[in-house]
Amino acid sequence: MKKRHIYTIGCLALLALTSAFSCKKKEPTVEDNFLDYKIPDVPVTSNYTVGAFYYQFGSFNTNVTQKPTVGGPGPYFYSNGFPALGTATAPVLTPAIMDQHVADAQLAKIDYFIFSVRSPNLNNAGFKADSNTIVSFLNAANSSKTNFAVSYSLDIGLLGITNSGGTSGNGVTIESNATKLAAFYNDFKRLSYWMTKANYQKVNGKYLIVINNAQDLNSNNNAALYAQLRSNLSAMGFQLYIVGMQNRWSPPERYFYRFQNCTDAMYEANMSDYASDIDRFNLFPQMCDQNFAYWKTTVESWGQEFIPCVMAGYNYQIGNPTSSNLSVQRTADGAYYKTFTNVAKRNASKSRLIFVDSFNNFSVDSQIEPTQSYGTLYLDLTRTGFKVN
Repeated sequence: MKKRHIYTIGCLALLALTSAFSCKKKEPTVEDNFLDYKIPDVPVTSNYTVGAFYYQFGSFNTNVTQKPTVGGPGPYFYSNGFPALGTATAPVLTPAIMDQHVADAQLAKIDYFIFSVRSPNLNNAGFKADSNTIVSFLNAANSSKTNFAVSYSLDIGLLGITNSGGTSGNGVTIESNATKLAAFYNDFKRLSYWMTKANYQKVNGKYLIVINNAQDLNSNNNAALYAQLRSNLSAMGFQLYIVGMQNRWSPPERYFYRFQNCTDAMYEANMSDYASDIDRFNLFPQMCDQNFAYWKTTVESWGQEFIPCVMAGYNYQIGNPTSSNLSVQRTADGAYYKTFTNVAKRNASKSRLIFVDSFNNFSVDSQIEPTQSYGTLYLDLTRTGFKVN
């Protein structure tokens, strides 16, 4: 009897083992992928604070197909920083263009424009043109209803910085040239002039300033560099809220030593420029959402805030007609931008800061400025996307 039980059990075990090996494995499906989800509509329960990057340019690229609704029969441009019509040799300054841009910002409920400013001490001609754009904004009849902030255009060439080579192999730091280091500190002292204006943007009571390409600020000790920068401005009566920019689709830890204990917030620039990665193009909402979520978790663990930056589109062929990269095509309903606003809202930090790049960067078709083609659609999507009611 005992042998019979052993035999029966053995047969059952063999049968189970045979069945296990004979069963086919389940083939993976789309539903198994962690990116298989839709971005939900995120209701706005309280307002987000929206800043839009404002660009100046010498002329419209001939490959630009969108025609702005302002500027008369021809597209506007900037002459030494001022909005102009006419030609480059005979510009006609037109303050009405800036007046309309401010009105557009108010329609979209954009809280502030962000104006790029080059080094006052190392590129004075560029700084004057940039300053004239801000002056044009401040001279607009309705500018008091819209705030502004400045973005310091970090130029490592002018500052003598490199990120590789040099005697150490780790590049040339900003401290390597005492004159350039002093110019860097003095740049911010001069930029503080704009902070005296009543409509300069603040975050939690501090004056907001953006440093673009901050990942390239090679220093012997970035924490000490930023501490000195803050101290210099504090002595002048300005407590800073510093936002550092890092290049697109890169992990925050890559340059942690240039941001930790340095900036108050960070953002990634030009996410719609997917860097030739077809997966990013085809699965943009989900991949950007995952990227932003990782950034938010990491940056907040450093005691900082993450600022999502949204774009209405990106067209590679404007700058390079032969480019094979797939551009973001605008649709009649602005679906891409609307989805992007929901990605941003899902990942904003406690101060609820949002960047829009851009208000008027026609060189890559990222603008939300009204055009004859889509009208005020993107202003409307910005307002409904980030503001209550």
